[in-house]
Amino acid sequence: MVTQNFGDFQNEIYLAGLGGITPKFPVDFAALEKKAEEAMSPSVWSYVAGGCGDELTQRNNAEAFHRYGIVPRMFNGTAKRDLGIELFGKRLPSPVFLCPIGVVGLCSSDNHGDLLVAEAAAKTGVPMMASTLSQDPMEVVAQKLGDTPGYFQLYTPKDRDLALSFISRAETAGFQALVVTLDTWVTGWRPRDLNVANFPQLRGLCLANYFSDPNFLKRLKKPVQEDPAAAIYEWVNIFGNIMAWEDLKWLREATRLPIVLKGICHPDDARRAVDYGINAIQCSNHGGRQANGGLSALSVLEDIVAAVPDTPVLFDSGVRSGTDVAKALAMGATSVGIGRSYAYALALGGAEGVVHHLRSMLAETDLLMAVNGYPAIADLRREGVRPVR
Repeated sequence: MVTQNFGDFQNEIYLAGLGGITPKFPVDFAALEKKAEEAMSPSVWSYVAGGCGDELTQRNNAEAFHRYGIVPRMFNGTAKRDLGIELFGKRLPSPVFLCPIGVVGLCSSDNHGDLLVAEAAAKTGVPMMASTLSQDPMEVVAQKLGDTPGYFQLYTPKDRDLALSFISRAETAGFQALVVTLDTWVTGWRPRDLNVANFPQLRGLCLANYFSDPNFLKRLKKPVQEDPAAAIYEWVNIFGNIMAWEDLKWLREATRLPIVLKGICHPDDARRAVDYGINAIQCSNHGGRQANGGLSALSVLEDIVAAVPDTPVLFDSGVRSGTDVAKALAMGATSVGIGRSYAYALALGGAEGVVHHLRSMLAETDLLMAVNGYPAIADLRREGVRPVR
């Protein structure tokens, strides 16, 4: 793989400016968020932008990055940088991935946002975690990914046969890892959505994987088209199984794919998961959407990395910029997840908007490493971060 300097994207922008052309989409989170609010419907906006409770944990996730700084190291020859990583036996050009977002299908004007995100992933080489809660079936999403790896995120249902069906479908579709979310067997207290009584799945949205699954359909007395309300009610009854440690045994036996546990924030849980044969840990608190009042995910990242030094540790929650990506990498993350911001980019510009956003994030990460004297992620990680006082 040819090493690329992602920071060269800024040269494209400046050179285009000589001809009077400015970027169609913002390059920073604040401007992106503001424009997305204008573009999205109020219900979708509140669902994507909102968090749990008074959103303290959501704010802490983002603000935690301000408490750490990267130390510049000079004379290290950073004219060329390598941001590539190894993950699940694949060499990837960059250290970021697209987090699963259950309503991302609704964030595009055509209500097929999952497909547009997959197209952006294919164009950038940035892996996509495809959510169980999608507007299009997982098989169609996987087709759009091309040669870029896709990871299927599973909300384990109460029916184990349905869980096994989802896993089998993901394998057959070509997904290259299974990501099991642990903290969403029930939804957290989300005032923004509660105040307007908005829960998209209860309206039959983002349930394509269920409504296309033979194991789910056989539970229904009538086809979904004839009685959608009954199908939605059945989804309510079956969604959300509380995982126990013993469940990892059948889960491990159910798939040949690498398994990632998403939602691990304690080193003891990380160690125990690895003992059960789990292949990677995702340090995450769901971006503050599921539980309020807890620690920021970033504040526990180094403890998780230290607990499982031979296991990849993915990270998400609070990432707003390329600088945030670099700090998480410096603290030991193998790969860093981007969430809300790409949903905003999708709302503004479809696949093109997501590609622009990913290029902007990677350009900022790359330039930070260039200026601070880190030619590769390993160099950045060796130096780590320092507390900002």
